[in-house]
Amino acid sequence: MIKYLKYVFIVFLLNFSSVKSEILKPNKNINPDEVVKIQLKGLMKNDINLKDNGIVQTWEFAHPNNKMFTGPLERFKEMIKGESYKMLLNHNSHEVLEIFKDKKIAIYEVVIFDKKKNYYKFKWQVEKYEKQGPLENCWLTTVVSQPIPINGTA
Repeated sequence: MIKYLKYVFIVFLLNFSSVKSEILKPNKNINPDEVVKIQLKGLMKNDINLKDNGIVQTWEFAHPNNKMFTGPLERFKEMIKGESYKMLLNHNSHEVLEIFKDKKIAIYEVVIFDKKKNYYKFKWQVEKYEKQGPLENCWLTTVVSQPIPINGTA
């Protein structure tokens, strides 16, 4: 009986961990601040050994116009791993502050505390996609600014 319970517990853990790593897809019920938080959480928990799932998660919520300039996905991965954005990968914490929001656009100030104990500020902008199709009425990221270092490392 104990062997059986151990087996059931292991199967449960394996299934639970695979659910946790599932890539979320945009849908019209996800609010703009949630889009930013989903992307940041993905980048915070990016795992190179798991094919950069955090970067893939971020890519899923990129606006098609944004993807035209930053894609395809492999090029986007290189950009995120480059000097301008690498501090986002596996960062320690982040804060999201709404700066502006209306029916079509939302702008946030994002401050991250990276793994090297430095702070960086970003402007993160999401827009509601209005064209017909599977992304209609979904909030998607259109702009992430270059990072601004903030004085005062921990």
